[in-house]
Amino acid sequence: MTDDHMATEGATARTLVLKVGYRGAGFSGYAEQEGQRTVAGELRHALQTLLRRPCELVCAGRTDAGVSAMAQYVSLPLLPEELDREPRRLWRSLAAITPDDISVRGLYLAPEGFSARFDALARVYRYRIVCGNAQPVLLWGSAWWINSPLDVDAMERAARPLVGEHDFTSFCKVSSAAQIREAGRSLCRCLQHVEVHAVEEMGEDVIAVDVTGNAFLHNMVRIIVGSLVEVGRGNRPASWLADALERRDRRAAGPTAPAQGLVLGGVRYPDGILVPWR
Repeated sequence: MTDDHMATEGATARTLVLKVGYRGAGFSGYAEQEGQRTVAGELRHALQTLLRRPCELVCAGRTDAGVSAMAQYVSLPLLPEELDREPRRLWRSLAAITPDDISVRGLYLAPEGFSARFDALARVYRYRIVCGNAQPVLLWGSAWWINSPLDVDAMERAARPLVGEHDFTSFCKVSSAAQIREAGRSLCRCLQHVEVHAVEEMGEDVIAVDVTGNAFLHNMVRIIVGSLVEVGRGNRPASWLADALERRDRRAAGPTAPAQGLVLGGVRYPDGILVPWR
């Protein structure tokens, strides 16, 4: 008897978890919006077609319009009889039904009640910047092209004070911050890791901004990157981000970086909670 069979034997219910990648350019974000093409809308349509029932999806983090993902996680409660489905056939069918800019990269089973959002320990993002006179080639559409040099060391110094738990009001979209306050919820988030470093990807010299946190506010990573670029250009000192953080005012931070450079790279969950469904 295989481990995968044992994972389903005797189960009364399980949660299906999809690992999903997508190119964000063609979507109005992850979350469903009436009259708009969204990642959630396409996935729900595909799953409802295959399972022949209504499907309510929960994702690890709702990405903005134009933002891509390599490893978004989406959860859906399964009915007990659906555990008898052949997972490889389900996976192939999902690949056939979903559009070319969505890739279902893995199927997993999790315990009943698992939530891709609330059981996540951390989300990992990477923002890509290409600098110089030459436009990016293969990274065109998935990086922010800036035709001037950036001081990576200054950007790295500026980013350090953001690590830890802070009120990130200065790095949140104004309307979203107002809604969070009205709901009585906190604007504090904990960043476990922020790094600015030079890398090479697909033959391009890239400045990568890697950010890992327990959760993120609306536009938070993109505002952090936009502020770091102001430092990298020499328009602001490295101490500026710490000051902006302290002020808790969106006007204190820099512009919002373009969406196309941002990718949700992964989500961390407790060890062993996701079992590959093969």
